[in-house]
Amino acid sequence: MEIDEIKKLIELLKETDISELQIERDGAKVRIKRERFMPSFEITPQTRQQVSPAETKAEAKEREEAQRLVTITSPIVGIFHRSPAPGAPPFIEAGGMAKKGQVLCIIEAMKLMNEIESDTDGIVAKILVENGQPVEYGEPLFLIEPAQ
Repeated sequence: MEIDEIKKLIELLKETDISELQIERDGAKVRIKRERFMPSFEITPQTRQQVSPAETKAEAKEREEAQRLVTITSPIVGIFHRSPAPGAPPFIEAGGMAKKGQVLCIIEAMKLMNEIESDTDGIVAKILVENGQPVEYGEPLFLIEPAQ
């Protein structure tokens, strides 16, 4: 088989859906195989969810409350500690009054203890992380209701 004939066969394969071709002629065997990679995707129908008016009001109230609260986030990746040492009382409890600059927790990173301070005066509405839990950069740690 001549090279020109093989090139023509390859061009023929490109123009069709045939993925494999094998030809034997004059004791020569030629096999041409073309792999086709088809992207796979899934289409799922969207369903509408029924929302009751009570849920809508509750969500609106949560959203309004969340906008009012100040979020203290982790400035580094590390381990969250609520107290200065094992067995010691926590720096602050939910419902406690926090002063601007007051230490709220420690984040241990590479054996260094980094104190995380409050950005505002207010009441700690919620502590979002458990003691000893790993935290990521930017992860919310505390929600504080600012003093008025």
